[in-house]
Amino acid sequence: MLIRLACAIKETKIRTELENRLAQQDVQLQFFKPSRLSWQALARSCADVFIVSSPTIPKPVESSISLLNELPESPMTIVLHNRESSEEHANLLASGVDVVLYSGIPMDSLLEALETTLESRRQFYYAERFDRRGRFLPRLNDFTSNSRDMQVFLDETRQVVSSDATILLLGETGVGKEHLSKAIHADSHRSTGPFIAINMAAIPEQLMESELFGHEQGAFTGAVRSRRGAFELAHGGTIFLDEIGEMPLQMQTKLLRVLQELEFTPVGGEKSVWVDVRVIAATNKDLEEEVEKGTFRKDLYYRLGVISLTLPPLRKRKEDIPSLTNHFLTMNQQKFGRNLKRFSQPAMEALCNYHWPGNIRELMNVIERAVLLCKSDMITLEELPSVFHNTKPVRMDGSISALSMPQEWETMTLPQVRDAVYDQVEALYLAMVLKKTHGKIGETAKIAGIHPRGLYAKMKKLGIDKAEFKAKG
Repeated sequence: MLIRLACAIKETKIRTELENRLAQQDVQLQFFKPSRLSWQALARSCADVFIVSSPTIPKPVESSISLLNELPESPMTIVLHNRESSEEHANLLASGVDVVLYSGIPMDSLLEALETTLESRRQFYYAERFDRRGRFLPRLNDFTSNSRDMQVFLDETRQVVSSDATILLLGETGVGKEHLSKAIHADSHRSTGPFIAINMAAIPEQLMESELFGHEQGAFTGAVRSRRGAFELAHGGTIFLDEIGEMPLQMQTKLLRVLQELEFTPVGGEKSVWVDVRVIAATNKDLEEEVEKGTFRKDLYYRLGVISLTLPPLRKRKEDIPSLTNHFLTMNQQKFGRNLKRFSQPAMEALCNYHWPGNIRELMNVIERAVLLCKSDMITLEELPSVFHNTKPVRMDGSISALSMPQEWETMTLPQVRDAVYDQVEALYLAMVLKKTHGKIGETAKIAGIHPRGLYAKMKKLGIDKAEFKAKG
């Protein structure tokens, strides 16, 4: 989770040390100048935690603190007091402040106390995110990212959350399509309604119609009582159709009618049933290719793809691995009641260098395993599976003379290895030509036999900066 921290601190040294200490953590810092502080502006910062120096609090103190405590984020307020007075500290606590710290204590002790408070806030947040069965409840704010592609994806997603438009989520296995669909539902106006998830690949073809639309008593052998289907159960909420590319053609025709009319007829029934549902479908298949092969209806593809969103694979957004790792660490600490501080540097480097063929799902499983096996307060390389012990970064610049053979290929499918090698070969080739042309795009595109726009797109995808080659020339 990304903690938002708003600071109005008079002591410059504390402000600098705090900024340095939290630079590598999942904390978004926002500083307000105490001399120009508007308490209303501080309150509008949407922060999870406020740290303020006691002289900056407008009087009456009770009213100012009450304004913060009544914010929808239910924030924590930390006050740094310049006097070690137990009476004054008690008065601040009585006014609604959560923590009062004497600013004159040693810097390390002060920063440690602040970090402990931030961690308690993080644990409070996560404690509210588990249902009574111990399952984590997703929200769209979980999807924070340093990746440009992922940020664009999240901006597009936030624009459509409030609508009822059908969404088609595309992406490799394990990128988090179901998690995202739950988050979209939780942040939409349908959040009070049900969320029903159906995996098309897990339902036998002869039972699929009944699973989706229900059946009446006596509709077929064994139908001893009527049964409601997934669409009826999802009324007023959201239905998530996972692995939609596995749906048989016959069922695709019936699903298309439901999407158009929002009504269906149960198996063996005579009266149609109207439902109010939002449909989110997902697949790891290339549906355009499936349409060309005749295994997926073109009209259904267009109807599902009113809004089409593609989740980037984890190997394309490796800058997010440290924050995702810490996120899953905190989540599993809450789940299993462990108290672990962090990952060792070698362990974090190994996680960042791995190819992640299983994407987010694989990362979650690796972190859960490490939390359960860890015997100290820090997860080291020993707690990670053996495949991480020899990982090396795959470099994509002109200094490589041969393809590397990552050990993680042992856990990947042939198509995944092919895609990885294809990207690596393209990067090697383009780096070679750009080096030859000193970064000239037009000349490079002519040699490569592609359009300059296509070259720019490939360079962006592969993380190649033409400026590096101009400098070399």
